[in-house]
Amino acid sequence: MTTGCCDSSEALQTTVTEMLSSNTSGTLPEDNVAKNSSRRFVSVTFPITMMITGMVGNSLALILVCISYRKKENKRKRSFLLCIGSLALTDLFGQLLTSPIVISVYIADKNWERVDSSGRLCAFFGVCMTTFGLCALFLASAMAIERAMAITNPHWYSSHMKTRTTKQTLAVIWLLVLLFALLPIAGVGKYTLHWPGTWCFISTGNREIPGNVFFSTTFAVLGIFSLLITLFCNVVTIRGLIIRCKTKSGSSQSSKQWERLTTETVIQLLGIMCVLLVCWSPLLVLMLKMISTQVSSHECKSNSTTSSQDTNQDEPLDCNFYLTAIRLAALNQILDPWVYLLLREILLRKVCIVANAVSNCSIEDRKDNTGALDALNKKSKDTTNLHNLQSS
Repeated sequence: MTTGCCDSSEALQTTVTEMLSSNTSGTLPEDNVAKNSSRRFVSVTFPITMMITGMVGNSLALILVCISYRKKENKRKRSFLLCIGSLALTDLFGQLLTSPIVISVYIADKNWERVDSSGRLCAFFGVCMTTFGLCALFLASAMAIERAMAITNPHWYSSHMKTRTTKQTLAVIWLLVLLFALLPIAGVGKYTLHWPGTWCFISTGNREIPGNVFFSTTFAVLGIFSLLITLFCNVVTIRGLIIRCKTKSGSSQSSKQWERLTTETVIQLLGIMCVLLVCWSPLLVLMLKMISTQVSSHECKSNSTTSSQDTNQDEPLDCNFYLTAIRLAALNQILDPWVYLLLREILLRKVCIVANAVSNCSIEDRKDNTGALDALNKKSKDTTNLHNLQSS
C-alpha cells in the first residue's frame, strides 16, 4: 500500500511536471520573440548612428555658413546665414549633450541608476531635450518669417532688417526657451525617466505634480504654434515668389535666372514643411493625447517587461510608438542642415536641370506639332485653291 501510494504520488508529480513544462515551452517562444523584437527596437545602434550623422551634417553646415558669411557679396544674406548657423549650432550642441548620455545608459544595460544615482543627470537631460527641441522649432519659425518679409516687402526688409536685430532676436529666443526649460527645476512640472529607461523628458500624465499639466501642455502648444507659423510663412513666401516670377516672365537672361531661383526655393520650402511635419507632429500630438487621457510613458516599463497573459498586448506597441516619435523629433536635428543648406547646392540644381529638360522637350514637341499642323493646313489650302482654279 505504501509503495503503491508513493508510486502513484510520484507518477502524479511527474504528470504535473510534464504539464507545466509543456505549458511553459508553449509560452516561451512568444516571449522570446517579443523580447528579441523589443531589443532590436531599442538597440544602441540608433543613438550612435544619429549622433555621428548629426555631428557631420551640422559641422559641414557651420563651415559653409562661416565661409559664406565672410564674403562681401553676401551682406544682404547675413541675417538668413545667422539664422541657419544658429540652427546648426543648436542642433550640434543638442546631439553632443544628449547622445553620449543615451549611449552610456545602453552600455550600462539600460540601467539609468548605474549612470545617474543622484537623479540630477535626468533633470539635465530633460532641460537639454526641451531647450534644443523648442529652439529648433522657434529658429525655423524665425527663418520662415524672415523669408516671408524679404519676399513680400523687400524695401522694408532692406531698410529695417539689420544684422544686429537678427542677433538680438536669436539671443532672446535662446534665453526665453532656456528659462522655460528650467521651470521643472524651480518646481513647476517634472522631468522623468521614460521607456526603455534610456532618456528623460517631460512627465505627461501625472497630475499630482504641481504645474505638471501646465508645463507639458505649454510645451506641446508652443511646438504646434511654431509649426503653424512656419507653414503659414512658407506658404506666403511661395505665393510671393510665384507672383514675382510671373511679373518678371520673359526671354531675358535675368528672368530665366529668376525662374530657376524661384523653382529651387519653392522645392526647398516644400521640403522644409514636409520634414517639420513628419518629424514633430507625431510627438506633439501624442503628448496632447497623453495629457488628456492622463497616461504617462514611464508606465510602459512595467507593462513591457511582464510576460503574463493578463497584460494588455497593445501597451508595448504604444511605448514603441512613443519612442519612435521622440526619435523622429531627434531626426529633425540631423535633417535640418541638409534641408536648409547642404542639399540646395547638390540636389535642387539637378532637379531643376531635369525639370528644365522635360519642359524644353515638351516645348520642342509642341513646336514640331505646330509646324506639322501648319504644313498640313498650307497643303490643304493649296489643294483647295488648285481645285477652285480648275473648276473656274
